[in-house]
Order: sequence, then structure tokens, then C-alpha cells
Amino acid sequence: MAKNEQYLTYCHLFSSSTISLTLNSLASAPSKISLAILMGTLTYCFIVAGNMTLILSITLNRSLHKPMYLMLLNLPVNDLMGASAFFPQLISSIALDDRSISSAACFLQGLLVHLYGGGNFIILSGMAYDRFLAICRPLSYSTLMSNAYVLKIVVAMWLTDLVLISALFSLLSRLWFCKTSINAMICNNPSLVNLICGDTRINNYYGLFLSSLMNGISLIAVIFTYVHILVACLTNKQSDTRSKALRTCGTHLTVFLVFQVFTLLTVLSFRFRQVSPYLMRSIGTSTVVFPPILNPLIYGLNTKEIRSIVIHFFRKKKVTRFDG
Repeated sequence: MAKNEQYLTYCHLFSSSTISLTLNSLASAPSKISLAILMGTLTYCFIVAGNMTLILSITLNRSLHKPMYLMLLNLPVNDLMGASAFFPQLISSIALDDRSISSAACFLQGLLVHLYGGGNFIILSGMAYDRFLAICRPLSYSTLMSNAYVLKIVVAMWLTDLVLISALFSLLSRLWFCKTSINAMICNNPSLVNLICGDTRINNYYGLFLSSLMNGISLIAVIFTYVHILVACLTNKQSDTRSKALRTCGTHLTVFLVFQVFTLLTVLSFRFRQVSPYLMRSIGTSTVVFPPILNPLIYGLNTKEIRSIVIHFFRKKKVTRFDG
């Protein structure tokens, strides 16, 4: 009994918010540290610039204050949250040669990263619903998707994401840590569960349920949407309507597939033991690196309205600078 109490006390000490955890690194050679810092900084700056351009293009132009773009606005906001949860901590840890992180900071990073991941599934599902109404219910679209209704959808999306992910980390916070070495480059629920003493079955069950729920609903929503859109395009004889549908839906589908591919690679990297630790750690961070880079490019290049606004802005800047 005394040994058991001593063990519990030991574990409880590890659960303090002041303890230091250790994240894995990419094990780069000392000669490549400067390059790693430079590449990480440039990548983060590119993500911030691309997503802020998308945000400002939509918010500052009244012509884009439409349901489609108001739904899209949530995507760069979410991408910035995910990238900002990862890159500043990574860059500073490489620069200081210190991969330690307090458990409180690790919890916060994990919470933000999971909010980002869950947010992607929910936002892309909401955008699929918007495209379904726009193409399959064009006559009633403006009535159904008023800006007030879009605002309700957006609030519901973020609240759903917050409640589901907060529950995941609430289950995590009730248990104790016995280990401090995290087998990942980023704090997340699976890596934190591996540090816990005691029974983690509830955590594992809820984590599996949550992943299946978000991924499943998102996948069903997109499949349902595009089946109906395909039927609508085949039955609609107006070529301009088909062209617009394919253009807007193709962009959304590309973004959805990009996120699904990197999510699947991350899951598979943890399931197959023969994957090298270096590759596993690299793939494990891909979901917070590549979608935030690619999403602004995909929407910026493929969406005519956004592309024209961005080009006009930079041309105006160039002319102003020349005149000055």
C-alpha cells in the first residue's frame, strides 16, 4: 500500500504544469542548424503572407462578402492557427538547441493543433454544403444562404470543434504523466497519452471515436455533395453553369484531398513500425506544414475573383511606388 501511494505521488509530481517535457528533433547535423532555422522561418513567413493575403482580400472587398467567401474565410484563419501553434516553438527550439517544453505549453500546442485538424474537417464540410446549395438549389440559394445564416453556421462550426477537442484534452488532463520524452516533433493527443500512468482506454476510445466522426462526416458530406453536383452538371445544358460549377468545386475538392492525403500519411506513419523515425517525425508534422502552404495558392490561383483582386492590389502598389 505504501509503495502504491509513493508511486501515485511520483506520478502526480509529473502532472504538474511546471514540469518540462522533451520533444524529438529531426536530428539535423550541427552544420545544418542555420539552414533549418532559415527554412523554418521562410516557410512560416510564406504561410502567414499567403493566408493573410487571402483573409484581407475577402474582408476588405465588399464584392467578396458573399456566402461562399465568408465560408472560405475560416480556412486561412484555421491554417494560421495550426501553423502558429507549431512553427514559432520549433524555430526557437532549434535556435536555442533546446527541445524542452513545459507541460502547460505542450497542452496548449496540442489543443491548438487538434482544433486546427478538426476545424479543417468541419470547415471543408460546411463549404461542401454551400457548394451543394449554390449548384443544386440555385433559385433558392440567396434565400437559404443569407449572410446571417452563414454567420450561424460559422459559429456552430467553431463551437462544435471547440467542444469536441476540449473534451479530448479534458480526458487527458485528469491523468498523470510518468514519462517526459515525447516521441514526436509536436505535442498531440497520441504522444501525450503515451506519457500517462494508468488506464488510458477511455482516452483511446474517445480519440478513435472523434477521428472517425470528423473524418467520416467530412467524407460523407463531400461524397454526397459531389454526387449531386455531378448529376446537376450532367443534366444542366448551360455550359457556363457547368464551367462555373467545375471551377469552384474543383478548387474545394483539391483542398479537401490535400488535407486528406497528409492526414492519411500521418496516421499510416504511426501504424507501420518499419517506417524510419526520421521519416515518421517528418510526416507527423506534414498536416500543419503543407495544407497551410498550399491552400492560399490553390484558392488564389484558381478563384478568379480573389486572383484579380490580389493582382490589382500589387499593380496598384507598383504604380504608386513608381509615381512616388
